[in-house]
Amino acid sequence: MSEHDRALAALTGLAIGDALGMPTQLMSRQQVAARYGAITTFLPAADDHPLAAGMPAASITDDTEQALLTARLIIEGHGHVEPATFARELVAWEDGMRAKGSLDLLGPSTKRAVDAVLAGESLEEAGRYGTTNGAAMRVTPVGLARSTRDLPALVDLVVEVSLVSHNTGIALAGAAAVAAAVSAGIDGVDPIPVAIEAAELAATRGHWVAGGDVGRRILWARTLADPTNVERSLDDIYRLVGTSLATQESVPAAFALLALFPDDPWAAVCAAATLGGDSDTIGAIAGAIGGAVHGSWPTDAVETVLAANDLDLLPVVYGLLELRAPGAAVMSA
Repeated sequence: MSEHDRALAALTGLAIGDALGMPTQLMSRQQVAARYGAITTFLPAADDHPLAAGMPAASITDDTEQALLTARLIIEGHGHVEPATFARELVAWEDGMRAKGSLDLLGPSTKRAVDAVLAGESLEEAGRYGTTNGAAMRVTPVGLARSTRDLPALVDLVVEVSLVSHNTGIALAGAAAVAAAVSAGIDGVDPIPVAIEAAELAATRGHWVAGGDVGRRILWARTLADPTNVERSLDDIYRLVGTSLATQESVPAAFALLALFPDDPWAAVCAAATLGGDSDTIGAIAGAIGGAVHGSWPTDAVETVLAANDLDLLPVVYGLLELRAPGAAVMSA
């Protein structure tokens, strides 16, 4: 299986996991079970959904949209992203979403930080309280643009695309773990040791805030995954790991679901949607990593999500992989 296949499957998987979780985001596991049962396909959002009311089945959310925004900026910046540019682009993205009548706008950490930048606060300080998973949800393109063969360079780019909104050790560790796992999958190596090493490197960057160690929580969460007892494992992931938008919950939850379904990333992203909470983000993260590792998705799922959102991911994949190639011309920051 080629590097290109794995990279395309990573971006496609992000969109698939995001779209599966779209109608169940912000719902409890019990609410999802009562309304939908187990999620096994793309579903529309209910008319009373607080964020996604009336959205058609297979619609993507801010997770995929901001990941593609990140990808565009990495490509346009020849492998680097200026934080000030990123802040302006996030504002423009939210303005566009608001103009369309969408309620799926910037998350709490990103919104707070962007408002601070617009009010004159420095870029390094604006994201000092950002601990939610907004950085992790949009970081997959970094895993395409950087190889695990140079993990410090990968972490540096994670910081570049996260600093303005999530400049804390917790958020950067979660984002680095996701990007490194995607990159490892594309490189064809075990993603877990690389993800933990990247999380440990990134945890020393940005501002310190109190919270559980993301790398260690990933390792612990994976021990709760028992493929011989799926229901018990899902209950443990939901109750013990957590599925909120906190980085130290949602990122380990995604890794745990992949450990629960090691040979079936489709089952992992369906389980993410069924668990509720920040289900679209957990599904997007699991889908990106699972796609990079396995390199393919069910054809009907791919065709459905691409058509529903008018997505053309091939140019994005080519642009990012050009930066990954040995000897690629990457401009200095």
